Amino acid sequence: MAGTGSPGRRFITRLSALAAVTAALAVAQPTQARAQIGSDRYSSIVVDAATGNVLEAANPDAPRHPASLAKLMTLYMAFEALRDRRITIQQLVPISPRTAATEPTKLGLTPGTRLTVEEAILGLVTKSANDAAAALGELLGGSEDRFAQMMTLRARALGMGRTTFTNASGLPDPDQWSTARDLAILARHLLTDFPGFYPYFSTHSFTFRNRVIFNHDRMLQSYPGADGMKTGYTEASGHNLVTSAIHSGVRLIGVVLGASSNPERDAHMATLLDQGFEQLDVPPERRTAVANRLPSLVGTAHAASLAAPSVRPAAHARITVSWTIQVGSFASERAAREAASNARRVADGGETHIESASQRGRTMWRAQVIGLTPAEAQGACSALSRHRSPCMVLRPDQRQVASR
Repeated sequence: MAGTGSPGRRFITRLSALAAVTAALAVAQPTQARAQIGSDRYSSIVVDAATGNVLEAANPDAPRHPASLAKLMTLYMAFEALRDRRITIQQLVPISPRTAATEPTKLGLTPGTRLTVEEAILGLVTKSANDAAAALGELLGGSEDRFAQMMTLRARALGMGRTTFTNASGLPDPDQWSTARDLAILARHLLTDFPGFYPYFSTHSFTFRNRVIFNHDRMLQSYPGADGMKTGYTEASGHNLVTSAIHSGVRLIGVVLGASSNPERDAHMATLLDQGFEQLDVPPERRTAVANRLPSLVGTAHAASLAAPSVRPAAHARITVSWTIQVGSFASERAAREAASNARRVADGGETHIESASQRGRTMWRAQVIGLTPAEAQGACSALSRHRSPCMVLRPDQRQVASR
């Protein structure tokens, strides 16, 4: 990652704008859990995902307990194993007595049972399930302790020089440390190394053994353009968050560590991302009337139970993310970007893409969302069509029209 590029004084001045909000949100917090902005546990950083350039930073290299943000490294290791075909998405993961005894938050797995790799991944990105993390650790490392050593070695190889992992879940351990900068490095690698698996982080909920498991990350609903990544909390760390958001084709990654509450953490992250986009002269995203009217039409990923594996579509299991939807041609680039941004929120995946085309001597702008799975593309167009919004699905093979 590149070194800090913005003056510290300007950042501290901007932090003061949140003082009133911070104080109000922290009043109801127990004293021992308080880690408000400006405290000795606070760190943050915002980076441009494309270049790694740092836009804002406060204490980015100070050691902090990562809490459940450690699961980002567990997910990185799982995605790497899937990519290298050492495991498969439908492979069954055994649950040991040690895994079942892991402290909450958890899926409530019992010894001797099994879940699929995909269910474990979904359990991590939504509920932040500690037992699912431990199960993946035992599958990939033989034991969770050995897996933690593997996590640390891989982190160092990625450039996370101040990070040490001691377990797969981020449960409290005095020897488990990371930094805001290191976590931004990890988030950026998740985006660039595994673009086909990144859509998992946009999962709003999934069904597991007849239970609907909802995502803890409220930024997915509250911040336009946010499409992942992870929340975390322990008494020692405070409230932590890594968020990736894209506006007008520009993606930022933010890390906030040591907030005193979830609302404070989310509000501060939103402010930092807004400031980052402003620095890059990226216009703010606005929710359109169509987006506000739409319920979560395609925001739920349904993981099949072990008893009925045939329910899961094969295309979803492969995570094929090269389909495109097109939602119209517009006379201005700005109108096209707004339409594409709305469609991306409906699709719950992919990235906005604008391309120019000449029609009858005039330049028109096509609004598209690229990098979708077939299910995401079809679901998004179905949802938009129900609201009388134009949409067509383009297959990967030269973007030919597959359906309307």
